Amino acid sequence: MASRVESKLENFLRPAKDGIYIQLRISPGAKNTAIKGLYGENAIKLSIAAPPTQGKANLEVEHYLARLMAVSASKVAVVKGTSSRDKLVFVRGVEPEQIRTRLNSIL
Repeated sequence: MASRVESKLENFLRPAKDGIYIQLRISPGAKNTAIKGLYGENAIKLSIAAPPTQGKANLEVEHYLARLMAVSASKVAVVKGTSSRDKLVFVRGVEPEQIRTRLNSIL
């Protein structure tokens, strides 16, 4: 089972020179912020406890991922999809294996 999840992680984790890109599907306005599982094979489903107005949901996405990856919030940025449910987030200063380990423990 773990290898199946790991292979699916490859579909929405894209390593880059200074970090990694993560493809997310966001559900704003939830009771709490949490990863809810996989969204198809191309994204992680993330519920956000913030409304989708004035950038509040994007800010919550960045802060949640920073806490999850144990990096400062300044190292996490929504780089695509700021006004969409589908977002591409860049996390600077982490290795792909570090993210895989953290996500495997949740998924």
